[in-house]
Amino acid sequence: MATDPESAAGQRIVEHLAARLRRRQVVGSRETALETVLVLRQVVSKARFSNIDQLVDTIRSVGRKLVEAQPKEYTVGNTVRKVLHHIREEYHTATRGAAAPFPSKPTFSIAKFVSQGQPRKQTASQRTSHETRGVLRENDADDPDAFARALKPVFMEAIQDVLDELETVYDNVSKVAKDHIHSDEIILTIGNSSTVEAFLKAAASHRKYTVIVADTAPSYSGREMAQSLSTSGITTVLVPDSSVYALMSRINKVVLGAHAILANGGMFAVTGSLLAATAARAHSTPVVVCSGQFKLTPQWNLYHEYGALDFADPSGVLGFEEGDLVDKVDVVNPYYDYVRPEMIDAYITNDGDHPPSSVYRLIKEAYDDEDYEL
Repeated sequence: MATDPESAAGQRIVEHLAARLRRRQVVGSRETALETVLVLRQVVSKARFSNIDQLVDTIRSVGRKLVEAQPKEYTVGNTVRKVLHHIREEYHTATRGAAAPFPSKPTFSIAKFVSQGQPRKQTASQRTSHETRGVLRENDADDPDAFARALKPVFMEAIQDVLDELETVYDNVSKVAKDHIHSDEIILTIGNSSTVEAFLKAAASHRKYTVIVADTAPSYSGREMAQSLSTSGITTVLVPDSSVYALMSRINKVVLGAHAILANGGMFAVTGSLLAATAARAHSTPVVVCSGQFKLTPQWNLYHEYGALDFADPSGVLGFEEGDLVDKVDVVNPYYDYVRPEMIDAYITNDGDHPPSSVYRLIKEAYDDEDYEL
């Protein structure tokens, strides 16, 4: 198809986000997911396509560019897969509606009217199914934009559904906080996860408990978490990472955040999470992970735990001013730890609680098989 001003504008939007991802100007799973879905919304709104395959190819092409720009931000690819899944669902609903004939005569029954009560508002799919009957035309040589004109509004609503899920993820994860945290418990957490922060603050409305926060060197993001929880009236204790094992015998529950949840039930999480999970396993302390389902990724990590990690500047661990010592050691400063599924008791998500063994099933429901590799 010929390049037009609208598609060129869409390409510029994609390239701009790709550049920001490469320079790590967009950091964090939820932020990258939000940026991705906003770009996809603009791309679809400006795209020209005469059949579903052309639209899918356009979205997949955008997804590949963004994933290649920052391969370790897994939520970029997850968001693209989720959007594709929703768009295919709406397409299948619309095409089924287009193939269905109009009823010959509307029927009315007092009993049916009473049992149904007030008429329900039509969903986007139902409206489109009705509106596209007899007018849904793919690959129309006389009017190549007919297909896009008929279905683009419902595709935009499908993308909006993904955006709405991302915007409400903290609230939905936090709804069950009071069921998992009990009065007088001592909770340990690592780093500064926004999902965990919202979860703990929601529980504080119903329970009085204590949170121990490891300072999470070398980023020391735990200090921000401790400050935020303390400001909200939660009894909070900030401790060095080296104290985690010694304190674990007093801990009732470990609550962690996730960077990405893998298909085998393991996860990538902020550095220090593996230390906490290992200590918890030694003391039979339950480990729960708070995460939105947008972090579910179809990738497996069974045999290459170390090679899949992302690394930060080693000067955060050992400064270059140390002189001779720097030349004699290799310094590793990973952003994330890989935590194996057997070290996790449950995932608390915006769609309920799940054991690690059921993650693969959630992934099958969230994404289409053909999108595992974009």
